[in-house]
Parts: sequence; structure tokens; C-alpha cells
Amino acid sequence: MVAINKRPWGHFEVLADAPNHKVKRIVVSPGGILSLQRHKLRREHWFIVSGKGKAIVADKNYNLGAGSVVDIPKNAKHRAENSSAENLVIIEVQTGEYFGEDDIERLEDKYGRA
Repeated sequence: MVAINKRPWGHFEVLADAPNHKVKRIVVSPGGILSLQRHKLRREHWFIVSGKGKAIVADKNYNLGAGSVVDIPKNAKHRAENSSAENLVIIEVQTGEYFGEDDIERLEDKYGRA
């Protein structure tokens, strides 16, 4: 059974956790927004499964929808936001040296976690 990790913006589940990668299913609730953040030790690849939203990666804006992909290099500022009335579902593949939650440097956060 996969554990659900609740957050103010929705929740995520870890689908795979290996020494060289981690895979998460991220569900952003309507109106939810992830913190503006960056990671020093990992890259991320987002594949949008369903919903609509927006992403910022290194000061570039992206519209998200089913089938969209976004690549996030190490140290790039990024965030995702759900701009629709349905859940925004993202499959996130992390690669790099380390995948712990303590590699998140929050720069801004709607929920007071920065």
C-alpha cells in the first residue's frame, strides 16, 4: 500500500524510491500552489496526467495540461499551480544524488512554510 503524504496544496504518493531515482504521483487540489523552490541535489521531470495549471521554471512560464512535460534542472526555481476546478495530477521523476525532502529550499510559500 502506498502512503499518502498530505500537504496544504493537496497530497503526494511515492511510487518508487531507488538509489538513483524517485517517482512521485503529485495531486494538486483546485486553487493549490506548490512553494517556489529549488533543489541542489536533484533534477525533476514532470509529466502531467490530468487537470490544468501553470508552472514556472527558471522564470519561464508554462501552461500545463494532460500530456505536457516539464524538465527542471538542478538549482532552477520552480513551482506548479492548479488553475482549474479539477485536480492537477503530475508524475514526477527525480534523478540525481539525493531525494530527501530536506533538499527543498523554499523561496516563497502561500502556506507560510518558506
